[in-house]
Amino acid sequence: MSNIFLFATLIFSLLLPGESQDFYKSIPRKSLSLRKEKLSHLHFYFHDIVSGPNPTAIRVASSAITNTSSSLFGLVVVIDDPLTVGPELSSKQVGRAQGMYAAASLSELSFLMVLNYVFTEGKYNGSTLSILGQNPVFSDVREMPVVGGSGRFRFARGYAQARTYVADLKTANAIVEYNVYVYHY
Repeated sequence: MSNIFLFATLIFSLLLPGESQDFYKSIPRKSLSLRKEKLSHLHFYFHDIVSGPNPTAIRVASSAITNTSSSLFGLVVVIDDPLTVGPELSSKQVGRAQGMYAAASLSELSFLMVLNYVFTEGKYNGSTLSILGQNPVFSDVREMPVVGGSGRFRFARGYAQARTYVADLKTANAIVEYNVYVYHY
């Protein structure tokens, strides 16, 4: 009998007017200092250095079949790769690609990319863009979504197109050209 009384009391209390139990509210854009949304194009080169005395990409995990798999399935690499204006590593650095990629296909060399472009130059200094997507390495152009950002890229959305500029199959080092199109405020 006490359970029925407890249940009835709970239902009745929910029907009474009182404080809102909502965990959200709408807010005006101006309260966050958001200006008009714009579309920006960023162009840079990503230097994935796996070998040599100063690697920027380090293998941190693998599966039992990684070394015998044609797709390197199960490989996980953590990166802190330089982003430069030109394809030469000596060209002006504009940021770093920090995060990881994992070989996530049994049939082809295709990485799941989980990374932030952390910008260190110009008006985007201190801002980031977050990428999360599939990167089928041997496709001419790969497209990955921009899923967010911070700083000047707060509320960012868009896409990044990757095109291999050069890849050394002996060292596994690569330079990848990126064109990123991003909506932001």
